Amino acid sequence: MTLVLALLLVLLALGLLAVASRPAPETGVGRSLAVIEALSSAPAELRAEQDSERSFGERVVRPLRARWLRLARRFTGADTAERLRHRLDLAGNPAGHTPEKMVGAKLALAAAGAVLAPLAAWVLGLGPTVVLLAVLAGAAVGFLAPDLYLYQRGYDRSERLRRDLPDALDLLAISVEAGLGFDAALQQVASRTTGPVAEELSRLLREMQLGSSRSEALRALAERTDVVELQQFVGAMVQADGFGIPIAQVLRVQMGEMRIKRRQRAEAKAQQVPVKITIPLVLCILPALFVVIMGPAVLSVLDTF
Repeated sequence: MTLVLALLLVLLALGLLAVASRPAPETGVGRSLAVIEALSSAPAELRAEQDSERSFGERVVRPLRARWLRLARRFTGADTAERLRHRLDLAGNPAGHTPEKMVGAKLALAAAGAVLAPLAAWVLGLGPTVVLLAVLAGAAVGFLAPDLYLYQRGYDRSERLRRDLPDALDLLAISVEAGLGFDAALQQVASRTTGPVAEELSRLLREMQLGSSRSEALRALAERTDVVELQQFVGAMVQADGFGIPIAQVLRVQMGEMRIKRRQRAEAKAQQVPVKITIPLVLCILPALFVVIMGPAVLSVLDTF
């Protein structure tokens, strides 16, 4: 009996020890850590199978693109990103364009030009000197092409902004004089107009809604453009906001000045027409006129002699 009781006690002790050594159920964090550990310690075949399930863009294109952008940042200056960002602001921030992408495009086009230009020269049968010059010219043209694109787009946008700004200020002044607040008047102008003016005013409103003060948002608007009239308008509005001057009066003054400047600009362009028409007149019209007038006389002189 004593031996049987001792065996039962030993079995009971072993059972309690087994229950005590059993791991407790894991919580959510514990399960997450266990999954991460299992994935990190998974066999190479399983990890390779998981990698093969990803798309070609995730496995190949995205790493190559990241390496190319790092290479582009290494070969360009430290202030290149800031200058490109400013040019993108002047161009209206086209969709999908970032400073990193523009730098990558510059290097890619330079490499493509350095390859295609000498290939075209070689196909045409030109000499080795011309082929070497084609390499340099193709690389230079490809490297400068994105800059020229941004410059032209920014110039066109600035001209349209300068042309549409007086009409937008008319609507803004009328809205303020009708009793609307400045923010509500800006909303009216942004919703009833199109083009760069509406885009800039919409961005101005979004910045103010995100927490920027009116003065900070207006100064940011002036930094995003190179239109002198708009910068002067922003300066006047910042001063009016700081000194408590009635906004309607400031808008009236600014509207009158912008209309005067637009009329003066139109008169200046009209006075430039005689000078600009001289080149096509000399190169295109006068030679044809000389041929028509002097042609019969030349033929008569040839018959005589």
